[in-house]
Amino acid sequence: MVKLSPSILSADFGNLLEDIRKVESEGVEYLHIDVMDGHFVPNISFGAVVMKSIKDNVKTPMDVHLMIENPDMYIDEFVKNGADIITVHQEATIHLHRTIQKIKDAGVKAGVSLNPATPLSTIEEVLPFVDMVLIMSVNPGFGGQSFIETSLDKIKRLRKMIDDKGLDIIIEVDGGVKVSNVKEVVDAGADLVVAGSAIFGKDDIPEAVRSFRKVFE
Repeated sequence: MVKLSPSILSADFGNLLEDIRKVESEGVEYLHIDVMDGHFVPNISFGAVVMKSIKDNVKTPMDVHLMIENPDMYIDEFVKNGADIITVHQEATIHLHRTIQKIKDAGVKAGVSLNPATPLSTIEEVLPFVDMVLIMSVNPGFGGQSFIETSLDKIKRLRKMIDDKGLDIIIEVDGGVKVSNVKEVVDAGADLVVAGSAIFGKDDIPEAVRSFRKVFE
């Protein structure tokens, strides 16, 4: 079954725990935590202090997406504050293998993310060491963007690459995913879908989660 990771970037930060409880009530598998530094991406979101404020009240594993420069400097802090998976960008770190090992050594799962313009070949050598690959289907930095259609072919090629190597790696897709296009994303090979405004931007958040579930079935 395909899994869902609602992005709290689109939640109401004045009522963050309340919004999180609404998606948790529907049994979502992960919470997607988008961390932006204003350098690697043209926006600033939040850091480990927000995770610290919610971690004792959240039951769902936290899927932390570091859209930041020098991610190695912050891995331990995010692990300490509740991260279950930490994903770094191939484009943001010079020694990707070392960064992946640092995440694993900290006791959590490691993911690597690719921007829309970055080819799959740039991560082929580290695939045996990662638990997840995150395909960005928008240019990172802002929520609510439109899905880049060429991402579908990229997901298909990644699925084949992983299967041909006999690896057990989650394919996560993030950016512009909605109920109207999620079937195409799943059919292309996604295992885990990130949805932000398509869930937290709706008046009935639990119903928005159920709408995704219906497609997954």
